[in-house]
Amino acid sequence: MSGKHYKGQEVSCCIKYFIFGFNIIFWVRAFPRRSVFILPLRESGVLSNLSSITDLGGFDPVWLFLVVGGVMFILGFAGCIGALRENTFLLKFFSVFLGIIFFLELTAGVLAFVFKDWIKDQLNFFINNNIRAYRDDIDLQNLIDFTQEYWECCGAFGADDWNLNIYFNCTESNPSREKCGVPFSCCTKDPAEDVINTQCGYDVRAKSSEEQRTYIHVKGCVPQFEKWLQDNLTVVAGIFIGIALLQIFGICLAQNLVSDIEAVRASW
Repeated sequence: MSGKHYKGQEVSCCIKYFIFGFNIIFWVRAFPRRSVFILPLRESGVLSNLSSITDLGGFDPVWLFLVVGGVMFILGFAGCIGALRENTFLLKFFSVFLGIIFFLELTAGVLAFVFKDWIKDQLNFFINNNIRAYRDDIDLQNLIDFTQEYWECCGAFGADDWNLNIYFNCTESNPSREKCGVPFSCCTKDPAEDVINTQCGYDVRAKSSEEQRTYIHVKGCVPQFEKWLQDNLTVVAGIFIGIALLQIFGICLAQNLVSDIEAVRASW
């Protein structure tokens, strides 16, 4: 009997432990990392503010983060335990679920390409609503400043978008000192300055268009984002293709492991 046992088929240890190691990373990191990241944002009200300035019908974005984290946790758990315990049900669940995620990602990519103008309008809508709420929350304000500094942009399509904010608009009835100005994050940086001049954007939009170029970034964040995508299209496409291939590879490995397990059990 022992000789017959050793001559029979065996489950591939390489596939088994590769799937286990691959999934343990997501299983361990998915839920804890999102909890640590989300809870401070939830307490500070940033996610609540995002739901109020986006066209989500009152939907709280925190649930989206929790759902994504929960799905990753469950998927990693199924892959880990399924591979370690040679449980074909969990492995099939893992491969089917991963296939569904791959299909949804593919569908989202196609829809994003087809409805790119709608996405552009939504991005414009989102940025403009952020501009209106700029002074309402310090965390949201920091997010906008970081975006404008990183992309070297100002407003959605230009500095005049800041007319939407009650503190920066150019109306005669505006008593704010920031009237007809922009936030400091719109300003061009002087390498010689060690300290940020937070008043560099005061009254800048009262100047002519040519003078404005000397003090601030005049390009909008939406065109700058589009330019960044075009300049880094190869990198972005490579990342998405790499993720897709990794998912396909994981599905194939899980299916191969299921076939090995069923073949070994059939030979008993």
